[in-house]
Amino acid sequence: MALVPDVPAPPVRSGPRFGVDPLTVAILTVLVLGLLLPVRGVGASLVGTASTAAIVLLFFLYGVRTSRAELSSAVRGWRLQGAILVSTFIGFPILGLLASQAPFLSPDLRTGVLYLSLLPSTVQSSIVFTSIARGDVAGAITGATASNLLGIVLTPLLVAGLLGRSGGGLGADAVVGTLTQLLGPFVLGQLVQRWLGPWVRAHGSTTRLTDRATIVLVVYSSVSEATVSGAWTHLTVGALVGLLVVCALVLGAMLALTWRGGALLGLDRGGRIALLMCGSKKSLATGLPMAAVLFTPAMAASVALPVIVFHQLQLAVCAMLARRLGQSSQGEPVASR
Repeated sequence: MALVPDVPAPPVRSGPRFGVDPLTVAILTVLVLGLLLPVRGVGASLVGTASTAAIVLLFFLYGVRTSRAELSSAVRGWRLQGAILVSTFIGFPILGLLASQAPFLSPDLRTGVLYLSLLPSTVQSSIVFTSIARGDVAGAITGATASNLLGIVLTPLLVAGLLGRSGGGLGADAVVGTLTQLLGPFVLGQLVQRWLGPWVRAHGSTTRLTDRATIVLVVYSSVSEATVSGAWTHLTVGALVGLLVVCALVLGAMLALTWRGGALLGLDRGGRIALLMCGSKKSLATGLPMAAVLFTPAMAASVALPVIVFHQLQLAVCAMLARRLGQSSQGEPVASR
């Protein structure tokens, strides 16, 4: 079931001529700013706080907007939830094993590519892009959150099995962060939905603005942090190009598999969009702290680089896809079942 506002949404404006996507331009702009003008010290703390606040507000608004009936339907949608988990923890690792054999990658980058494939899905951007594409947001919330929570246990186990590493999950802090920043605001939004829901659904621009602001803040914060930490040092142009090619192939394969797989499973358009957006992504927020736990400090930076590159690539590509899917669904009924 596709989740859209109960009132007709305002038409999505077409981008400028030649198909330039404003959100993609914004992402690329802050990516360059993060490389050339990274924020440090107090500024970095302020950007991090702003990103956290935007995420909390975003999930509060989703809680206000998502009806109880839609959420109940999403929880019962076992095909969608199962497909997201299979894509994340079975399909992706298989592709990762194949991609990590690329002869033009250094051994550390090969390890990083395989590690990338074992991470859980993103939560924020998966749900944001599902919303922009007018997909099943309730299903995306359930699937992406389940993937992220299960990944705290499954990813270290997969790393230990496939990479011969040992180590635990992220610990209680990661669980508390997920509950307080994601599920907590969503539940609070559900509790006040009776009073705020009609207004939020009638003013869809509020959530759309929060969607885009959150993505831009997360991109700048992550790229800036990577620049300050020195993740880009000792990286040659050839190595970066090779890594970009591998990441692009993996992302393209997962986008194709999840979209086609959703059709084979008989999911409606909203469900296929949720599977496409949740099943094709990997979490930078989970991946970088986990790398520090599972690998030695010397190895962690090299292993983290594919995660950083893939994260920026998936944001840019999926922003364009989400906008196109959202435009193409404007003429469809409010819910396609």
